[in-house]
Amino acid sequence: MGSKKEWFGQWFNSKYYHILYKHRDHEEARMFIDSLINHLALNKNSLIMDLACGKGRHSIYFNNKGFRVVGLDLSEKNIVSAKKHENNQLHFYTHDMRNNWSKNEFDCVLNLFTSFGYFDTESEDLQAIKAVAGCLKSGGKFILDFLNPYTVIHHLVAEEIKIVDGIEFHINKDVSDGFIVKDITFSDNGIDYSYHEKVRAIRRVKFLEYFEDAGLTLIEIFGDYELNPYIAEKSERMIFHLKK
Repeated sequence: MGSKKEWFGQWFNSKYYHILYKHRDHEEARMFIDSLINHLALNKNSLIMDLACGKGRHSIYFNNKGFRVVGLDLSEKNIVSAKKHENNQLHFYTHDMRNNWSKNEFDCVLNLFTSFGYFDTESEDLQAIKAVAGCLKSGGKFILDFLNPYTVIHHLVAEEIKIVDGIEFHINKDVSDGFIVKDITFSDNGIDYSYHEKVRAIRRVKFLEYFEDAGLTLIEIFGDYELNPYIAEKSERMIFHLKK
């Protein structure tokens, strides 16, 4: 599967992806991770996988908390950046989540901040979840943090402009063929660029089918980063807590 032919292989490898999203709320992310650590009662001997780790910011945070962490990401450029922070308990590798990584090795796998649903087919989504299940120890935990498609679609802003580092990003959003699609166009140094993001609007029921097929048991669903219960029509997130 050639990542260069898929939109996420191109966009996530682009420096403009990181420019556009540089203002994401890192403090909220750290609070979320702290809450997860406490709620899941993870101990310092736990081996954690940060799946779709980007440049490794959250992996590094987990490692600073004393955990052994493996960060995996499809983007070679992200991994090159992340590897600068490696130590004997923190390692990063380029990896496609559709492929198996290891067998019965990890105590916990985390897939955070809507790093799922990018593939063209449902079979690839299931393939990725089965790969996660395969690398978990018996009793291991899986946290999959995904947008709530109901609220996203009902509050979709069709057009917006964001100016970051002097670049004017024109962003158009739509729902097409079961995907939430974001088209991003801009110019930089006289060159026009066009990228798009495409996330499958996976409903809760479909996720539950995937989990069952992969042999994972649902423990609970949170609706936000404060770990409040999921409410279908109101919650911003669907954060699944699963066990093998």
